Amino acid sequence: MCTSVLPVPHPYAVGQTPPAYREPEEAGTSDGAGDGAAARRRRRGEYLPLPEPLPVPVIDNHTHFDFREGAVEVTIGEALDAAAAAGVRGAVQVGTDLASSRFTAAVVEQDRRLLGAVALHPNEAPLLAAAGTLDDALTEIEQLAAGPRIRALGETGLDYFRTGEDGRGSQLASFRSHLDIARRLGRALQIHDREAHDDVVATLLSDTAPDRVVLHCFSGDAELARTCNEHGWYMSFAGTVTFKNAANLREALLVADPALVLTETDAPFLTPHPYRGRPNASYAVPYTVRAMAGILDTDLDALCARLTANTEAVYGSWD
Repeated sequence: MCTSVLPVPHPYAVGQTPPAYREPEEAGTSDGAGDGAAARRRRRGEYLPLPEPLPVPVIDNHTHFDFREGAVEVTIGEALDAAAAAGVRGAVQVGTDLASSRFTAAVVEQDRRLLGAVALHPNEAPLLAAAGTLDDALTEIEQLAAGPRIRALGETGLDYFRTGEDGRGSQLASFRSHLDIARRLGRALQIHDREAHDDVVATLLSDTAPDRVVLHCFSGDAELARTCNEHGWYMSFAGTVTFKNAANLREALLVADPALVLTETDAPFLTPHPYRGRPNASYAVPYTVRAMAGILDTDLDALCARLTANTEAVYGSWD
């Protein structure tokens, strides 16, 4: 049974921000709280408190350890130690451009709690195409993806929110190249899909998707979830499923095949309720998983075990 406070001398206590995530002046305090508007602004930039650890360990299948948000710098080891204290035993570090994909390829060799995904984000593709370097960048992504601890091409896909009509052709070309690389190398595919559901589905069907497809930070509705069920595509739910205005995500979770459900943070983004707006971290996964268990009205232990089994079905073993 989980306890409210982890045993001494463990440095992590439920309800307190993990030590590595605290600003220096917060040392010795649980939340660094003060009075007035300045303190409220400061709290919005602080990392969230450690949740009660999950009864069965799970894996954060999409995070960005190279992205920094907030006022502290945390090492990979410190981040993974804090995650372990919350019952999150590993993570998939995800690349979004050449620099972050190179970073990913390096760090997955340094800590066995990490696996990796490398790719060019859809919003990166038009910039590279305009510079005449998209093909060279895709060549390097394929080279990086061949590493034994790189288990996915991601995040790739389509984003019609930040890229206009003039950039969609290069987005689609890049997406199709990632599909081809994933198929040839036997890697999973992590998809970024923002306001582009129909075209993402159409591309996956017309170009023949790889065996394992993950819609990262699933943003669709019950209809898209049924499409994923039909084709065996995994749906990864982030902190957004806890947002008050996200009824569509909760409806999707309810109809999703349990064998196709994953969880993620997309840290440092998409921090779950009630800490929305603060920087996110892999140790926050339990907030989302407990919300998912409540939505599904299911046993938390069973859900955690299912999430871990699903994650390993996509990415393989972390050992």
